[in-house]
Amino acid sequence: MRFTDVGSETSGVRAVNELTARWAAVAATGTSTGLGTGTGTGPGTVTNTGTNTGTNTGTDTEKTIGSSAGPGTGPSTAPATGSTTDRPTSSPSPDGDSSTGTVFSAAGLWPLLGFLADGAGGAARAELAEAIGLPAERAAATAREVLSVLDELPGVDAAMGLWSKRTLELRRQWVGGLPPHAHGALTGSAAKDKQALDAWAAERTGGRIREMPVLLEDDTELVMASALALETDWVHPFEPRWVRPHTGPWRGRQLAGLGRSTPRVEQSCLARAPEGSVTECKVTGLGGLAVHLLLGDEGMTPGQVLAAGVDLLAGLLPTVPGDRLTERDTGPGLEVLTVPCLAPTPPTLHVTTVAFDVSARHDLLAHAELFGLRSATVRDTGHFPGISAQPLAVGSAQQSATASFTEHGFKAAAVTAIMIAAAGAAPSRQQKRYTTTRIHATFDRPFGFLCVHRESGLALAAGWVTEPTPYPGTS
Repeated sequence: MRFTDVGSETSGVRAVNELTARWAAVAATGTSTGLGTGTGTGPGTVTNTGTNTGTNTGTDTEKTIGSSAGPGTGPSTAPATGSTTDRPTSSPSPDGDSSTGTVFSAAGLWPLLGFLADGAGGAARAELAEAIGLPAERAAATAREVLSVLDELPGVDAAMGLWSKRTLELRRQWVGGLPPHAHGALTGSAAKDKQALDAWAAERTGGRIREMPVLLEDDTELVMASALALETDWVHPFEPRWVRPHTGPWRGRQLAGLGRSTPRVEQSCLARAPEGSVTECKVTGLGGLAVHLLLGDEGMTPGQVLAAGVDLLAGLLPTVPGDRLTERDTGPGLEVLTVPCLAPTPPTLHVTTVAFDVSARHDLLAHAELFGLRSATVRDTGHFPGISAQPLAVGSAQQSATASFTEHGFKAAAVTAIMIAAAGAAPSRQQKRYTTTRIHATFDRPFGFLCVHRESGLALAAGWVTEPTPYPGTS
């Protein structure tokens, strides 16, 4: 299948992006459920150090930028248009901290939910159909389509795995609808099975995720998993520098900053979402990928900022593109200057951001309603007659994800696993003849990001940054 067969207006792209927006509303709230908690300093550590407060005009951070030498200072009625009206809304926690750095991939989860919907019955089928935004009858075909497209994207590797007990008889029609994959067997030994599943996760993600996020129990009958790994190098690399914000939660910290200038001012825009303004800057990578950096007004929650980014993909928000920005346009981290110049000079976009490395593990059942898994987890009856005649229920559903943003490029990986168990059981002042526009976009407080396939607008990964990488030699 050619990627152009699945364009930006297809139901699969819209459905995955809508799930991205809805997941964002809960994934970055920093709640005590364990969903969305992660680290900005390296895998395996859960931290909670960022607050979505502070101001950002661009000029304060510029004053503390030095050279890279070192510091000197159910129904199929779910919306498919990307509208935010039916999405969950996130709110700051009581202590005022509205987010914990995180990363997640709806593109890695959606196909699994699609295949579950295809084999589900009753209330579970209706809830899964509503969660994926498509009728259950279309779910399997669209899931195959999404997986095929992901695997064909340059710089992206995608795979699906299925492991079942030898005693579990699967419906041939359901198995036949799955994409080609290695159908493995569960031995019944939790230790041996976990070792095999971990090896699969590590192999499929190039070692970025070394453990399958699955809970194996005595009554585990089936494990479905997907792996997604992506990598892109910037078309124009950033220049490393040090940054020390003057305001906000990162105030006074010496950070591993990244900066670059480009005449492609159209890579930036100022959007007006219902909840506030959002500044977006696109960083173009090789192989058709890009990372969209998103900074919202101080009062906006992480979920609202990321949902606005998804709506921008669908063209649903009023925007002022970078080539039309003027000094009258004010936005988060945005400063637009008209400066004199000696000769006709095109406008320039100056982006200052920070390097980051975030990872997270998500317990999807902590928000079972969001993913259409509420009824499917009730074990007093079976919910998947299309998968097997044996009564089955969802026992666990988790995702591990990681992402890093450096001067050279972006990497991300996600492994999602669903366990199925047995149920029932500064400018010059001289007068010049010409003027030009300089746009400064500065990301020096918590912000969101989307990794996007440019041609289709498919969001491959999303996240929220609260813990940037410290400048080398500092803490």
